[in-house]
Amino acid sequence: MTKPSTPTVPVAGSERNPIVDGRKLGAVQPEERLQVTVLVRRRHASSPALLAHLQSTPTVPVQMAHATFAAYFGADPTDLDQVEAFAHDNGLDVIDIKPAERRILLGGSAAAFSKAFGVTLDAYADHEGSRIYRIRSGAVHVPASLAAIVEGVFGLDDRPQARPHFRIRTPLAAGLLQHASRAAPAARTTTAGYTPPELANAYGFPNAGNGKGQCIAIIELGGGYKPAELNAYFTGLGLTPPKIKSRSIDGGRNHPSGDANSADGEVLLDIEVIGALASGATIVVYFAPNTDAGFLNAISSAIHDTANQPSVVSISWGGPESTWTAQAMKAMDGAFQDAAALGVTICCAAGDDGSSDERNAATGDGRLHADFPASSPFALACGGTRLESTAAGTTETVWNAGRSGGATGGGVSEFFARPAWQKDAAIPASANPGHHAGRGLPDVAANADPATGYVIHVDGQQMVIGGTSAVAPLYAALVALCNEQLGRRLGYLNPRLYRLPASAGAFRDIRGGDNDISGGHGAYASGTGWDACTGLGSVHGARLLAALKAG
Repeated sequence: MTKPSTPTVPVAGSERNPIVDGRKLGAVQPEERLQVTVLVRRRHASSPALLAHLQSTPTVPVQMAHATFAAYFGADPTDLDQVEAFAHDNGLDVIDIKPAERRILLGGSAAAFSKAFGVTLDAYADHEGSRIYRIRSGAVHVPASLAAIVEGVFGLDDRPQARPHFRIRTPLAAGLLQHASRAAPAARTTTAGYTPPELANAYGFPNAGNGKGQCIAIIELGGGYKPAELNAYFTGLGLTPPKIKSRSIDGGRNHPSGDANSADGEVLLDIEVIGALASGATIVVYFAPNTDAGFLNAISSAIHDTANQPSVVSISWGGPESTWTAQAMKAMDGAFQDAAALGVTICCAAGDDGSSDERNAATGDGRLHADFPASSPFALACGGTRLESTAAGTTETVWNAGRSGGATGGGVSEFFARPAWQKDAAIPASANPGHHAGRGLPDVAANADPATGYVIHVDGQQMVIGGTSAVAPLYAALVALCNEQLGRRLGYLNPRLYRLPASAGAFRDIRGGDNDISGGHGAYASGTGWDACTGLGSVHGARLLAALKAG
């Protein structure tokens, strides 16, 4: 690391550790080209407080115009000028400036970035030795003159930041889709899975409308789709294929691998669930690298997309809060606050590894973890259930099939404080030492067990896929349908969900099971009312719509 020539201070919350399951190869090549995102503060010192007030107290959902938002809550041009001057002084290129999003994209060599931000950049091989990542440790530094301006620096490190929350069960025999419809799920064994329209019926989605006039954004950090395959899936369901577009963020692109176990499974699951339930909506898929910078830039780009103007964003990627830097969680939470002001609903998968949220117990820390970005108070956190239809009727319990089969995420955030709208929901303190009184998640839940999963077409195969990855697009589609029927955007939905009276019948309370995936700590159990497995419960779409119409 070459020390900068002027006095510097660390960027709050930027500290990172080396990867624990990798092998250090040495310093990165000095000439390696990087793209880095710098996030600056909002324009006015009062902006965060005013924004929070607008988001938490509306009777009618907030939906600011993009230009108005930029004027009040975007970046101050003077701040942007100072960061631009800093970049030029350090031999860095300014690739793009996005005032409304408060982001500046810089380009340059590894050597120049290392000197400018006071970091050491090393190359690491993953535990399999198949991929090499650029890793930094310690804090990012900026000149003291920029300390109050810069809120985050992203992209110096390109380790994978998140994982997709889907679980494939097994391929299916061809032709199953020919029997799909919005009819009630037939009594059957659970091995067949459900088509998305069958689940829409099971959850009482509104019969009127198809999402016309809505745009639903999907964030993907890998994988891809083939239009012909999607067309075959939708026509097999007897549906007109929806309009689907893709956008490339930071070099990410629609790039199907042909392997259903790869991120292709996530991409096809998201698109097919949304497209089957809201076929009249436009779907825009934002592809970005699986890094903290790529994730942030994709989300911010979707929220501030003035051309497509999504009203809902579906996010099925995430990871334990402990794997994120504080600056990254604050930055993404800030983007979700932007969404709330612009009338955009954020739906996030709550995780597939129980309350520990750790896929590999051997490398875990023994604590419980909430999954981020679902743990943001400005996201609708979507948990998982097991929905079974038999001749005796329909039952719904907490999804927990152990480590091999997965379990719904959920718990209490160690990072985000408990929001005011959860104060009457009897949220427990965290089961971790210290018992933090944080934001509880999930907010809602729906079918996610791979054993009762979704019939999806991936890379030439019909499959049953589960995971909370399916629940985020399921509810994103419901929000789009409600928006269409209401003639307005629901936007920041959470405060209103928690205010709904039980008499509205909008939720099915899930009272069986827990999400202790290892069976070793007992947290957390389901129960009457809100719980850290299924939140308020599974949603009855038509009753929710009626309650929202009533005010």
